[in-house]
Amino acid sequence: MLHAPRTPARRHDSSLALPPLGRRTLLIGAGLALGGTAASTLPAQRAFAEDAGLDPAGTTLEAVAVPEAGENDSYRRLTAGPGYAFEVREDALDHAAQASRADTRVPLASFVQFTDLHVLDAQSPMRFEFLHDITGSAFRPQESLTTQGAVALIERVNELRRGPHTGRDLDCVVTTGDNTDNHEHVELDWFLALMNGGEITANTGADGTWEGVQTGGSTHYWHPGGEVEDRYAEAGFPQLPELLAGAMTTHTSPGLDIPWFSVFGNHDDSISGTLPTDWDFLREMYTGSWKFTGFASETANRQLEAQVRTAEAGGTGEAQRQALSSSLDPERKYEITPDERREPFTPEEYIRAHLGQTPRVGAPGHGFTEENAVESTGYYTFEIAPGVVGIALDSTNRAGFTQGSLGHAQYRWLEETLEEGSSRYYDGIGRLQRTQSEDTYFVVFSHHTPDTMNNLLLEPGNGELRHAGWDVENLLGRFPNVLAWVNGHTHTNTIALHGDDVAERRYWKITTASHVYFPQQARVLEVVDNRDGTLSLLSTLIEAKAPYQGEGLASLYRELSFNDLHAERAQEGEGRDRNVELLLAAPGH
Repeated sequence: MLHAPRTPARRHDSSLALPPLGRRTLLIGAGLALGGTAASTLPAQRAFAEDAGLDPAGTTLEAVAVPEAGENDSYRRLTAGPGYAFEVREDALDHAAQASRADTRVPLASFVQFTDLHVLDAQSPMRFEFLHDITGSAFRPQESLTTQGAVALIERVNELRRGPHTGRDLDCVVTTGDNTDNHEHVELDWFLALMNGGEITANTGADGTWEGVQTGGSTHYWHPGGEVEDRYAEAGFPQLPELLAGAMTTHTSPGLDIPWFSVFGNHDDSISGTLPTDWDFLREMYTGSWKFTGFASETANRQLEAQVRTAEAGGTGEAQRQALSSSLDPERKYEITPDERREPFTPEEYIRAHLGQTPRVGAPGHGFTEENAVESTGYYTFEIAPGVVGIALDSTNRAGFTQGSLGHAQYRWLEETLEEGSSRYYDGIGRLQRTQSEDTYFVVFSHHTPDTMNNLLLEPGNGELRHAGWDVENLLGRFPNVLAWVNGHTHTNTIALHGDDVAERRYWKITTASHVYFPQQARVLEVVDNRDGTLSLLSTLIEAKAPYQGEGLASLYRELSFNDLHAERAQEGEGRDRNVELLLAAPGH
């Protein structure tokens, strides 16, 4: 048996508001109770002393989820805590910002970033839950509720409607990858129903019967029905006997009220976000009748980890395949109900599924075009607002592994796109170049961060050169009208400056936490011309529309993610990574 990553947490203190092991009643069926308000309303934070127009309602400027009092290693419920403070970052300027900018600024664009939704078929035979002590993403106690959590996030955006600082109507949502978790057609169907509106029944295999590891009897996983005294019960997790039935109950998403755009993540491109999709013996497992539950021994698990990491660091996809297949133990499996909907999709099928939708608002394709489908390319441009253009990159590598990079054709397309939209740019050795076009402000979107784009393996059947993150980062720095590179993948709120001796070559690298792990946040970004030679990006984090102490499934989704044995509180980031004004020198000043 694998060992816990840390000393098991203490049982819930019975003096707290609700007993941990009592049978809490879930609100399921037609009244899923996904929405609601925070438990309390707290004083609003203000961006500037002069900023009287700020509306913090529904954002983390107003309130944010925090745990109730108790031991750090005990199961704790959540409550409304004070909103995050608002900070001003002038790192990119060579001089102090003018305090009067709040009176003169003009909003140019306002959009929302979703990332790492990980819409999940939690009963899939291609889940490797037995590895969750090696990688916490292999099993998460909240993962049966990803669709309910996503509905509540969509409801939050629809209710918010405007940027909290400028009041500008939200222009769009961009979801920066890992929209699905297991790379399955059924997950893609659920994701599109969530974003565009529709019914979702998050169940595969047998109708009305949960066949995942949470009813399998192993003490390695949380059994919400309480039939097993597992390691999660020892850590204070409650008995919730109706949870899995609730997870399988049909529910409805209203869909987004604004256009949205889709970006590839490694989980949308590879088996379990890691393994190449051309491994037929694994593809067959998706729709088969048995589920693999482990390797021959814990030693084999650790050996596999070492082999795979060695392959990722400097080996080949074939080395990774051999490491996995040599460790399979045919005795470690049990029978399940096969489901053809679990078939993994190809990049072309992912794109065509977007093209085949009739969105409530916006154009079909959600950024993708027929040309993308024919060529299986996941990169494109789109208008966020007049004069502000988004560039969607596909940073995944179809050779496998979690890290990314850009192929050379995409890299050259990116360079040409930036040149066409720039009146001034710097060549590869720092010389200023000029073109005849007018400036367009660019915001770049990808799944991977620059630091996680270090996978330069050649894709299967493709000898194309790959470009690492540092190369892409430097390319963007050649164009003064690039404002930000927005991404996800690391599941952590982080904002860093791409620095340069020349102020106008600086831009912001903005990474947002996932919606499958706590703190389950998304980010609103408002682009503002301060009319004083500076621009600002106003960042505000938001949470799903679900009560902190509610018994609805979206509330439980958040609460369970906080209490996950593998949860990392550092993923919230620091104050400078959350609600913050990011100043830039305007091009030409």
